[in-house]
Amino acid sequence: MNASYLTRRLFYGLLLMLGVVVLNFLLIRLAPGDPAVVIAGEMGGATEEMLESIREDYGLNKPLLTQLMIYVGNVMRFDLGESFFFNQPVTSLIAQRIGPTILLVISAQILSILLGVFLGVIAARKPNGAMSAFVSVFATIGYAVPVFWTGIMLIILFASVLPVFPVEGMQSVKLRDAGILVQAVDVLHHLVLPAFTLAIIYLAQYARLSRASMLEVLGSDYIRTARAKGASERSVLFRHALRNAALPILTVAGLQFGNLISGALLVETVFNWPGMGRLAFDSILRRDYPTIMGVLFFASFMVVVANILTDLSYRLADPRLRGKS
Repeated sequence: MNASYLTRRLFYGLLLMLGVVVLNFLLIRLAPGDPAVVIAGEMGGATEEMLESIREDYGLNKPLLTQLMIYVGNVMRFDLGESFFFNQPVTSLIAQRIGPTILLVISAQILSILLGVFLGVIAARKPNGAMSAFVSVFATIGYAVPVFWTGIMLIILFASVLPVFPVEGMQSVKLRDAGILVQAVDVLHHLVLPAFTLAIIYLAQYARLSRASMLEVLGSDYIRTARAKGASERSVLFRHALRNAALPILTVAGLQFGNLISGALLVETVFNWPGMGRLAFDSILRRDYPTIMGVLFFASFMVVVANILTDLSYRLADPRLRGKS
């Protein structure tokens, strides 16, 4: 792989992150409302002297451009400030929450890709069959239904009708002192419903995309040649066709990573999952500017890294792109 290409991608990623930091700061600070009022309310009073003291302590009385320059400089030193509400460094808060979010997002991504591609491949075998029609209907419904509605319906189902899976939190309180293996199984048990809720909309998209891509590839000359040489249908589908049909899926999976993170905010709120989405939701309600901007910064960073890795993976998967800069 060309080193100059990788260097250029990293440079563009840094520029993008700088733009995200500036844009997030301006949009949040220009929003109506005064965080000093919220902080004073938490202290039990809101006199004018107290409000001025809070603005002085947190630098809220400085000109907006000065606040921006100070914030950008702090971010370049990996200092995201201190939370107005939690009274902790924002990096510490995010460090406590980023693990559950990554677990949820990666689990949903893997689940949606595996099931979506499998359904798409099965549907492509007989494009006019019942399975193909089922995949089309399922994809349409799955893509149209809001993720929070799916989560609420699953909570109702598994809280009252079929109490099989936990519908809230990440761990059972009574198992927090158990062994590591027991705790891991408990976390996975709690993960089922949030991961499926977040995955279903993308599962439907990958199913339709893989079906269309497989149908296009199955009509290629090299597929007919493989069949003429006596290759089994399973070998034709999964060894020859799927490898080339997977390239568009790989691209879309990387581009959808940002949507997965934004969808995680709703899912974490619905299922009370202790991740960055829940932290962002609580911070928005309390106008905790440093925490909101810190969460957005880390979410943007994960999206940029995912897009770079997707681009590199695409080049590794497609030999035609390896020598290009």
